[in-house]
Amino acid sequence: MMSLMRPDLQMDESFYKVEEIRMLTGNAFSVRLPKARFAFKAGQHISLGIVGGNQSREYSIYSGENDEHLEVLVKEVENGYFTPQLRKLKAGRMVEVHGPFGKFGMEPEAAKTGKFVFIASGTGIAPFRSIVRTYPGIDYQLIHGVRYAEEAYDSQEYDSNRYVLCTSRENKAAYYGRLTGYLKTCTFAPETHFDLCGNSNMIFDALEILREKGFDRDQIHCEVYF
Repeated sequence: MMSLMRPDLQMDESFYKVEEIRMLTGNAFSVRLPKARFAFKAGQHISLGIVGGNQSREYSIYSGENDEHLEVLVKEVENGYFTPQLRKLKAGRMVEVHGPFGKFGMEPEAAKTGKFVFIASGTGIAPFRSIVRTYPGIDYQLIHGVRYAEEAYDSQEYDSNRYVLCTSRENKAAYYGRLTGYLKTCTFAPETHFDLCGNSNMIFDALEILREKGFDRDQIHCEVYF
């Protein structure tokens, strides 16, 4: 089949070759790209499109600032248009990357001295993996809410004493139920800062719980996925 790709396409700084599609579950995967010329701050996101297509989506960066690869975490949308195409990409296929975007994330000095609770639903864990990989000495607790235990993406990378998995549809985790239910049972130090990432319903509910626990809005930072 004759290629319709421009001969100069690979020279464009926004185009990258896919290195690997790494399957994490039956419908969740990471897209791994070369990082060579891409600088970002842990917590930021990118716009990702398939070269030759006409759509793009925004994804939080899943890799750390010092990793050899640029990686994003994706969950395939059933009967969707974009994510099934993304999952089927072969190594060597070109994608278009723009960014990084956003101010959600971590300042290096804060990572050295602060106390943090990361609260994520589903693939909202992506920016927190980036932060933990970038700042391995950070004082954190990660609360991850999913439906099934298999959705604990790369959970082996986290300190088991700092990672709490909450499953809402099966009793195979530290907490059986929604992460907001677990959050209600928790006690946190007054100086704790909270970073929330995931669906809007979780974030709104978690905000209300944290306010009821006496935490100020300026201690809480949010990244809403949908």
